[in-house]
Amino acid sequence: MSSAPADEVLHRIENGVSWITLNRPQAMNAVTWDQRERVIALLADAGADPGVRAVVVTATGKGFCAGADLRGAPATPGERVAGDVARMIRLGAQRLIAAVLDCEKPVLAAVNGTAAGIGAHLALACDLVIAAESARFIEVFVRRGLVPDGGGAYLLPRLVGPQRAKELMFFGDAVPAAEAERLGLVNRVVPDPELEAAARAWAERLAQGPTRALALTKQLVNASLDGGRAAALAAEATAQEINMTTADANEGVASFVERRSPKYLGR
Repeated sequence: MSSAPADEVLHRIENGVSWITLNRPQAMNAVTWDQRERVIALLADAGADPGVRAVVVTATGKGFCAGADLRGAPATPGERVAGDVARMIRLGAQRLIAAVLDCEKPVLAAVNGTAAGIGAHLALACDLVIAAESARFIEVFVRRGLVPDGGGAYLLPRLVGPQRAKELMFFGDAVPAAEAERLGLVNRVVPDPELEAAARAWAERLAQGPTRALALTKQLVNASLDGGRAAALAAEATAQEINMTTADANEGVASFVERRSPKYLGR
């Protein structure tokens, strides 16, 4: 398996935060096969690393991610046969979105510019979204005569309801950041120069939190719209049972009793 050149996905860990930055500004950060594999790997690493307690996904230049760049994908020999497209989507765009949804750490999107197609879905799969004022979200698929992939028809109705989701997907109009905030697609909009600082403030605050409790909370919320009440309440009770075995839960209770601020270690 090939991998993206190091400078096409920048990565650093600071203060418990894994910063994953798409870095092909000349292509509005349209994501290549190699970049996708690198981001998936970094999200898996973040989930497994006790030293990483939050993740930020962002990009350089004027675009957050302009969709999929199919150049550089492994060549498929011969003619296309039934099943090829479904397999490509399952192994490609859907794996990227699942990597965000399934990451055991809170993932924050810092959307610096246009997020189109799979780029919009990459942002909307994140647990929290901060957008620069210049950011735009575009369900571009209909413009190409395509069905939204990368989990779009799963993610959008959960954020804005089915009718708004259909409006966005049927028309493919660009949604400015302020409108995206009003619709509930993003949590906050900030002036462009303040985006990184705003993302850092939230991410480092998350990184000071009870990391395992946040992971379990993320799982509960993400599953909550897919099942019935009985399953949700059973999962909640099990999550709390697991969580009470962690050092951070014991610290949280002890700090309350002792009337002091808790010091969470992510364990």
